[in-house]
Amino acid sequence: MGNRDIIQLQCTTCKRKNYTTTKNKRTAGGKLEMKKFCRFCRTHTPHKEVKA
Repeated sequence: MGNRDIIQLQCTTCKRKNYTTTKNKRTAGGKLEMKKFCRFCRTHTPHKEVKA
């Protein structure tokens, strides 16, 4: 897995870690943020990158 890091996505509302994904170290700068479904909040919320 040369250039990719495994990261976790954390819900910004309830602070739970719901998703795991990979990110390219070279091309992606800064923290990744996506709008994903949180099963604990039961709604779509912004999820930010935290270290795995």
